[in-house]
Amino acid sequence: MPFYYSAFSIPIIAICLIFGIPIVAIICGSLVEALKVIKGESGGKNAKLSEDETRLIQELHQGLLRMEKRIEALETILLEDKRR
Repeated sequence: MPFYYSAFSIPIIAICLIFGIPIVAIICGSLVEALKVIKGESGGKNAKLSEDETRLIQELHQGLLRMEKRIEALETILLEDKRR
């Protein structure tokens, strides 16, 4: 007895293929990245990037501290002007 597709089976198969293949690819990619993290594979590029990021964050922090001091000085000037 031959198998015949019903009117609903073809769209269901199409939907499964359209959404199934990307989902499988995402899951496989995530597993590969997880294995890299677990093994501790980090190249020189990642180490360099980490150093650059650390330096950038430190510069941003120093800049924010200077900005905070400037704002406090401006607030002091404004308060003194209001008292006069």
